[in-house]
Amino acid sequence: MNELTQGYDWLPVVFIVLMGISFLVYAILDGYDLGVGVLLPFGDERSGNLNQNQRDKMIYSIGPFWDANETWLVLAIGLLLIAFPKAHSIIFQALYLPTALMLAGLILRGVSFDFRTKAPSTEKHKWDLAFKFGSLLATLSQGYMLGRFVTGFDDGIIGISFAILASICVTAGYCFVGSAWLVMKTEGELQKRAAKWATYSNIFMMLGIISVCIANLMMDVVLMDKWLGFPQVFILVPITMLFAFTFVSVHLYLKRVPLTDDIACWYPFMSAIIMFTVCFCGLAYSFYPYVVPNQMTIFEAASSRESLKVIFYGAVIVLPMIIGYTIFAYKVFSGKTSKLNY
Repeated sequence: MNELTQGYDWLPVVFIVLMGISFLVYAILDGYDLGVGVLLPFGDERSGNLNQNQRDKMIYSIGPFWDANETWLVLAIGLLLIAFPKAHSIIFQALYLPTALMLAGLILRGVSFDFRTKAPSTEKHKWDLAFKFGSLLATLSQGYMLGRFVTGFDDGIIGISFAILASICVTAGYCFVGSAWLVMKTEGELQKRAAKWATYSNIFMMLGIISVCIANLMMDVVLMDKWLGFPQVFILVPITMLFAFTFVSVHLYLKRVPLTDDIACWYPFMSAIIMFTVCFCGLAYSFYPYVVPNQMTIFEAASSRESLKVIFYGAVIVLPMIIGYTIFAYKVFSGKTSKLNY
Protein backbone atom coordinates (compact mmCIF):
# COMPACT_ATOMS: atom_id res chain seq x y z
CA MET A 1 0.00 0.00 0.00
CA ASN A 2 1.52 3.31 -1.03
CA GLU A 3 1.61 6.53 0.96
CA LEU A 4 -1.50 7.88 -0.76
CA THR A 5 -3.75 5.12 0.57
CA GLN A 6 -2.34 4.94 4.11
CA GLY A 7 -4.52 6.39 6.84
CA TYR A 8 -6.84 8.52 4.75
CA ASP A 9 -8.58 6.21 2.28
CA TRP A 10 -11.78 7.97 3.25
CA LEU A 11 -10.79 11.32 1.72
CA PRO A 12 -10.75 10.24 -1.96
CA VAL A 13 -13.99 8.35 -1.31
CA VAL A 14 -15.59 11.43 0.28
CA PHE A 15 -14.61 13.60 -2.68
CA ILE A 16 -15.79 11.16 -5.33
CA VAL A 17 -19.14 10.97 -3.49
CA LEU A 18 -19.37 14.78 -3.31
CA MET A 19 -18.48 15.05 -6.98
CA GLY A 20 -21.07 12.42 -7.91
CA ILE A 21 -23.77 14.17 -5.86
CA SER A 22 -22.88 17.49 -7.50
CA PHE A 23 -23.24 16.00 -10.99
CA LEU A 24 -26.53 14.35 -9.99
CA VAL A 25 -28.01 17.56 -8.55
CA TYR A 26 -26.83 19.44 -11.64
CA ALA A 27 -28.44 16.87 -13.95
CA ILE A 28 -31.77 17.25 -12.13
CA LEU A 29 -31.83 21.01 -11.55
CA ASP A 30 -30.14 22.31 -14.67
CA GLY A 31 -31.63 19.33 -16.51
CA TYR A 32 -35.16 20.64 -16.16
CA ASP A 33 -34.32 24.15 -17.34
CA LEU A 34 -32.31 22.74 -20.25
CA GLY A 35 -35.30 20.54 -21.01
CA VAL A 36 -37.67 23.52 -20.96
CA GLY A 37 -35.35 25.25 -23.42
CA VAL A 38 -35.31 22.26 -25.76
CA LEU A 39 -39.12 22.05 -25.60
CA LEU A 40 -39.68 25.66 -26.70
CA PRO A 41 -41.64 25.22 -29.96
CA PHE A 42 -40.74 26.54 -33.39
CA GLY A 43 -43.00 28.82 -35.39
CA ASP A 44 -45.85 30.94 -34.09
CA GLU A 45 -49.43 30.55 -32.91
CA ARG A 46 -50.80 30.39 -36.46
CA SER A 47 -48.82 27.19 -37.08
CA GLY A 48 -50.46 25.49 -34.09
CA ASN A 49 -47.70 26.21 -31.57
CA LEU A 50 -47.95 27.96 -28.23
CA ASN A 51 -48.64 31.68 -28.27
CA GLN A 52 -46.06 34.14 -26.98
CA ASN A 53 -47.70 34.42 -23.56
CA GLN A 54 -47.39 30.68 -23.04
CA ARG A 55 -43.78 30.70 -24.22
CA ASP A 56 -43.12 33.51 -21.78
CA LYS A 57 -44.66 31.38 -19.03
CA MET A 58 -42.23 28.56 -19.88
CA ILE A 59 -39.33 30.98 -19.51
CA TYR A 60 -40.78 32.49 -16.32
CA SER A 61 -40.95 29.01 -14.75
CA ILE A 62 -37.15 28.68 -14.87
CA GLY A 63 -36.23 32.36 -14.56
CA PRO A 64 -35.42 32.49 -10.82
CA PHE A 65 -33.42 29.25 -10.89
CA TRP A 66 -31.60 28.50 -14.13
CA ASP A 67 -28.43 30.53 -13.49
CA ALA A 68 -27.98 29.24 -9.93
CA ASN A 69 -28.55 25.66 -11.08
CA GLU A 70 -25.30 25.79 -13.03
CA THR A 71 -23.42 26.34 -9.75
CA TRP A 72 -23.54 22.58 -9.23
CA LEU A 73 -21.68 21.98 -12.49
CA VAL A 74 -18.99 24.46 -11.43
CA LEU A 75 -18.72 22.70 -8.07
CA ALA A 76 -18.43 19.24 -9.66
CA ILE A 77 -15.76 20.32 -12.16
CA GLY A 78 -13.92 22.19 -9.40
CA LEU A 79 -13.82 19.08 -7.22
CA LEU A 80 -12.55 17.03 -10.15
CA LEU A 81 -9.80 19.56 -10.87
CA ILE A 82 -8.59 20.01 -7.31
CA ALA A 83 -9.20 16.57 -5.78
CA PHE A 84 -8.37 14.43 -8.84
CA PRO A 85 -6.07 16.56 -11.06
CA LYS A 86 -4.61 13.60 -12.99
CA ALA A 87 -8.08 12.42 -13.96
CA HIS A 88 -9.13 15.97 -14.85
CA SER A 89 -6.26 16.18 -17.34
CA ILE A 90 -7.15 12.88 -19.02
CA ILE A 91 -10.90 13.49 -19.14
CA PHE A 92 -10.89 17.01 -20.56
CA GLN A 93 -8.11 16.29 -23.00
CA ALA A 94 -10.35 13.58 -24.48
CA LEU A 95 -13.49 15.73 -24.25
CA TYR A 96 -12.10 19.10 -25.34
CA LEU A 97 -14.37 19.62 -28.37
CA PRO A 98 -17.72 18.56 -26.80
CA THR A 99 -16.84 20.61 -23.70
CA ALA A 100 -16.28 23.68 -25.88
CA LEU A 101 -19.60 23.06 -27.63
CA MET A 102 -21.38 22.66 -24.31
CA LEU A 103 -19.96 25.94 -23.05
CA ALA A 104 -20.99 27.66 -26.29
CA GLY A 105 -24.53 26.36 -25.78
CA LEU A 106 -24.64 27.55 -22.16
CA ILE A 107 -23.32 30.98 -23.17
CA LEU A 108 -25.90 31.26 -25.94
CA ARG A 109 -28.64 30.36 -23.44
CA GLY A 110 -27.51 33.09 -21.07
CA VAL A 111 -27.33 35.75 -23.76
CA SER A 112 -30.70 34.75 -25.22
CA PHE A 113 -32.41 34.73 -21.83
CA ASP A 114 -31.32 38.27 -21.01
CA PHE A 115 -31.83 39.73 -24.48
CA ARG A 116 -35.35 38.33 -24.95
CA THR A 117 -36.56 40.31 -21.92
CA LYS A 118 -35.51 43.56 -23.59
CA ALA A 119 -36.36 42.75 -27.20
CA PRO A 120 -39.54 44.08 -28.87
CA SER A 121 -42.41 41.61 -28.82
CA THR A 122 -42.02 41.02 -32.57
CA GLU A 123 -38.39 39.92 -32.07
CA LYS A 124 -38.83 37.66 -29.04
CA HIS A 125 -39.31 34.54 -31.13
CA LYS A 126 -35.78 34.92 -32.51
CA TRP A 127 -34.27 34.88 -29.03
CA ASP A 128 -36.56 31.98 -28.12
CA LEU A 129 -35.08 30.09 -31.06
CA ALA A 130 -31.55 30.97 -29.92
CA PHE A 131 -32.39 29.81 -26.39
CA LYS A 132 -33.76 26.56 -27.78
CA PHE A 133 -30.67 25.98 -29.96
CA GLY A 134 -28.31 26.73 -27.05
CA SER A 135 -30.20 24.31 -24.81
CA LEU A 136 -30.17 21.58 -27.45
CA LEU A 137 -26.45 22.05 -28.10
CA ALA A 138 -25.70 21.81 -24.37
CA THR A 139 -27.80 18.68 -23.82
CA LEU A 140 -26.44 16.82 -26.84
CA SER A 141 -22.88 17.72 -25.84
CA GLN A 142 -23.39 16.52 -22.27
CA GLY A 143 -24.87 13.24 -23.46
CA TYR A 144 -22.01 12.72 -25.90
CA MET A 145 -19.47 13.44 -23.14
CA LEU A 146 -21.16 10.91 -20.86
CA GLY A 147 -21.12 8.27 -23.60
CA ARG A 148 -17.44 8.87 -24.31
CA PHE A 149 -16.61 8.68 -20.61
CA VAL A 150 -18.53 5.43 -20.07
CA THR A 151 -16.69 3.72 -22.95
CA GLY A 152 -13.31 4.84 -21.63
CA PHE A 153 -12.90 7.31 -24.53
CA ASP A 154 -12.93 4.57 -27.15
CA ASP A 155 -12.35 6.20 -30.56
CA GLY A 156 -13.68 3.23 -32.53
CA ILE A 157 -16.97 3.14 -34.40
CA ILE A 158 -18.66 1.32 -31.50
CA GLY A 159 -17.51 3.89 -28.95
CA ILE A 160 -18.58 6.85 -31.09
CA SER A 161 -21.94 5.22 -31.88
CA PHE A 162 -22.55 4.62 -28.18
CA ALA A 163 -21.72 8.26 -27.43
CA ILE A 164 -24.24 9.43 -30.05
CA LEU A 165 -26.87 7.12 -28.54
CA ALA A 166 -26.10 8.53 -25.08
CA SER A 167 -26.47 12.12 -26.37
CA ILE A 168 -29.98 11.34 -27.64
CA CYS A 169 -30.94 9.55 -24.41
CA VAL A 170 -29.71 12.37 -22.18
CA THR A 171 -31.63 14.90 -24.28
CA ALA A 172 -34.79 12.78 -23.91
CA GLY A 173 -34.21 12.58 -20.16
CA TYR A 174 -33.81 16.35 -19.90
CA CYS A 175 -36.99 16.83 -21.94
CA PHE A 176 -38.85 14.55 -19.53
CA VAL A 177 -37.67 16.32 -16.39
CA GLY A 178 -38.30 19.69 -18.09
CA SER A 179 -41.86 18.82 -19.09
CA ALA A 180 -42.47 17.34 -15.60
CA TRP A 181 -41.32 20.68 -14.16
CA LEU A 182 -43.84 22.49 -16.38
CA VAL A 183 -46.63 20.16 -15.24
CA MET A 184 -45.80 21.14 -11.67
CA LYS A 185 -45.36 24.88 -12.27
CA THR A 186 -48.01 25.78 -14.85
CA GLU A 187 -51.76 25.56 -15.40
CA GLY A 188 -54.32 25.37 -18.18
CA GLU A 189 -53.45 24.65 -21.79
CA LEU A 190 -49.70 24.85 -21.23
CA GLN A 191 -49.91 22.25 -18.47
CA LYS A 192 -51.88 19.92 -20.76
CA ARG A 193 -49.28 20.39 -23.50
CA ALA A 194 -46.48 19.73 -20.99
CA ALA A 195 -48.18 16.50 -19.91
CA LYS A 196 -48.13 15.29 -23.53
CA TRP A 197 -44.46 16.22 -23.86
CA ALA A 198 -43.73 14.35 -20.64
CA THR A 199 -45.59 11.26 -21.85
CA TYR A 200 -43.63 11.03 -25.11
CA SER A 201 -40.24 11.93 -23.62
CA ASN A 202 -40.77 9.44 -20.78
CA ILE A 203 -41.19 6.65 -23.34
CA PHE A 204 -38.11 7.73 -25.31
CA MET A 205 -36.11 8.08 -22.10
CA MET A 206 -36.97 4.58 -20.89
CA LEU A 207 -36.21 3.05 -24.28
CA GLY A 208 -32.92 4.92 -24.26
CA ILE A 209 -32.00 3.73 -20.76
CA ILE A 210 -32.71 0.13 -21.71
CA SER A 211 -30.72 0.45 -24.94
CA VAL A 212 -27.75 2.05 -23.20
CA CYS A 213 -27.72 -0.60 -20.45
CA ILE A 214 -27.78 -3.45 -22.96
CA ALA A 215 -25.13 -1.88 -25.18
CA ASN A 216 -22.86 -1.10 -22.23
CA LEU A 217 -23.08 -4.66 -20.89
CA MET A 218 -22.36 -6.10 -24.33
CA MET A 219 -19.24 -3.93 -24.71
CA ASP A 220 -17.68 -4.67 -21.30
CA VAL A 221 -17.31 -8.24 -20.03
CA VAL A 222 -16.13 -7.08 -16.60
CA LEU A 223 -19.16 -4.85 -16.26
CA MET A 224 -21.46 -7.66 -17.36
CA ASP A 225 -20.07 -9.90 -14.62
CA LYS A 226 -20.43 -7.10 -12.07
CA TRP A 227 -24.15 -6.84 -12.81
CA LEU A 228 -25.13 -10.33 -13.99
CA GLY A 229 -22.82 -12.49 -11.88
CA PHE A 230 -24.08 -14.29 -8.78
CA PRO A 231 -25.31 -13.07 -6.29
CA GLN A 232 -25.14 -9.43 -7.51
CA VAL A 233 -27.66 -10.18 -10.25
CA PHE A 234 -30.33 -9.87 -7.57
CA ILE A 235 -29.61 -6.13 -7.41
CA LEU A 236 -31.42 -5.86 -10.74
CA VAL A 237 -34.70 -7.15 -9.30
CA PRO A 238 -35.60 -4.17 -7.05
CA ILE A 239 -34.14 -1.71 -9.58
CA THR A 240 -36.26 -3.15 -12.39
CA MET A 241 -39.37 -3.16 -10.21
CA LEU A 242 -38.79 0.46 -9.15
CA PHE A 243 -38.31 1.60 -12.74
CA ALA A 244 -41.36 -0.31 -13.94
CA PHE A 245 -43.59 1.08 -11.17
CA THR A 246 -42.36 4.65 -11.67
CA PHE A 247 -42.73 4.51 -15.45
CA VAL A 248 -46.25 3.02 -15.41
CA SER A 249 -47.56 5.20 -12.57
CA VAL A 250 -46.30 8.48 -14.03
CA HIS A 251 -47.57 7.46 -17.47
CA LEU A 252 -51.06 6.88 -16.06
CA TYR A 253 -50.94 10.14 -14.10
CA LEU A 254 -49.93 12.21 -17.12
CA LYS A 255 -52.92 10.92 -19.11
CA ARG A 256 -55.25 12.43 -16.48
CA VAL A 257 -53.66 15.87 -16.22
CA PRO A 258 -55.09 18.21 -15.01
CA LEU A 259 -56.62 16.53 -11.97
CA THR A 260 -59.06 18.22 -9.59
CA ASP A 261 -57.29 20.92 -7.58
CA ASP A 262 -54.14 19.98 -9.51
CA ILE A 263 -53.51 17.25 -6.95
CA ALA A 264 -50.06 15.59 -6.98
CA CYS A 265 -48.82 17.83 -9.80
CA TRP A 266 -45.38 17.29 -8.27
CA TYR A 267 -45.43 13.54 -8.92
CA PRO A 268 -43.96 13.55 -12.48
CA PHE A 269 -41.04 15.70 -11.34
CA MET A 270 -40.48 13.47 -8.30
CA SER A 271 -40.53 10.44 -10.61
CA ALA A 272 -37.85 12.05 -12.76
CA ILE A 273 -35.71 12.62 -9.66
CA ILE A 274 -36.07 8.95 -8.70
CA MET A 275 -35.11 7.69 -12.16
CA PHE A 276 -32.15 10.07 -12.46
CA THR A 277 -30.91 9.04 -9.01
CA VAL A 278 -31.15 5.33 -9.75
CA CYS A 279 -29.28 5.79 -13.05
CA PHE A 280 -26.47 7.73 -11.35
CA CYS A 281 -26.21 5.15 -8.57
CA GLY A 282 -25.97 2.47 -11.26
CA LEU A 283 -23.11 4.34 -12.92
CA ALA A 284 -21.34 4.71 -9.57
CA TYR A 285 -21.68 1.00 -8.86
CA SER A 286 -20.49 0.10 -12.36
CA PHE A 287 -17.25 2.07 -12.30
CA TYR A 288 -16.17 2.41 -8.66
CA PRO A 289 -13.29 2.74 -7.71
CA TYR A 290 -12.33 4.13 -11.15
CA VAL A 291 -12.55 7.85 -11.83
CA VAL A 292 -11.40 7.20 -15.42
CA PRO A 293 -13.06 3.91 -16.46
CA ASN A 294 -10.58 1.01 -16.52
CA GLN A 295 -7.63 3.43 -16.50
CA MET A 296 -7.25 5.25 -13.18
CA THR A 297 -8.74 4.73 -9.72
CA ILE A 298 -9.70 7.51 -7.35
CA PHE A 299 -6.69 6.67 -5.18
CA GLU A 300 -4.26 6.91 -8.09
CA ALA A 301 -5.75 10.20 -9.29
CA ALA A 302 -6.14 11.87 -5.88
CA SER A 303 -4.18 14.93 -4.80
CA SER A 304 -1.71 14.85 -1.93
CA ARG A 305 -2.86 14.32 1.65
CA GLU A 306 -2.37 17.98 2.58
CA SER A 307 -4.30 19.22 -0.46
CA LEU A 308 -7.23 16.90 0.20
CA LYS A 309 -7.43 18.03 3.82
CA VAL A 310 -7.53 21.71 2.84
CA ILE A 311 -10.17 21.03 0.18
CA PHE A 312 -12.21 19.03 2.68
CA TYR A 313 -12.30 21.92 5.17
CA GLY A 314 -13.30 24.26 2.35
CA ALA A 315 -16.06 21.91 1.22
CA VAL A 316 -17.43 21.72 4.78
CA ILE A 317 -17.88 25.50 4.69
CA VAL A 318 -18.95 26.07 1.06
CA LEU A 319 -21.27 23.13 0.44
CA PRO A 320 -23.82 23.98 3.18
CA MET A 321 -23.93 27.54 1.83
CA ILE A 322 -24.75 26.31 -1.69
CA ILE A 323 -27.37 23.91 -0.35
CA GLY A 324 -28.82 26.64 1.86
CA TYR A 325 -29.33 29.28 -0.82
CA THR A 326 -30.65 26.64 -3.24
CA ILE A 327 -33.32 25.57 -0.75
CA PHE A 328 -34.09 29.22 0.04
CA ALA A 329 -34.54 30.13 -3.63
CA TYR A 330 -36.87 27.22 -4.30
CA LYS A 331 -38.87 28.01 -1.17
CA VAL A 332 -39.28 31.69 -2.12
CA PHE A 333 -40.39 30.88 -5.68
CA SER A 334 -42.47 27.80 -4.86
CA GLY A 335 -45.97 27.37 -6.24
CA LYS A 336 -47.26 28.15 -9.70
CA THR A 337 -45.32 30.39 -12.05
CA SER A 338 -46.08 34.09 -12.20
CA LYS A 339 -44.73 36.85 -14.42
CA LEU A 340 -41.15 37.93 -13.79
CA ASN A 341 -40.42 41.66 -13.49
CA TYR A 342 -37.04 43.09 -14.44
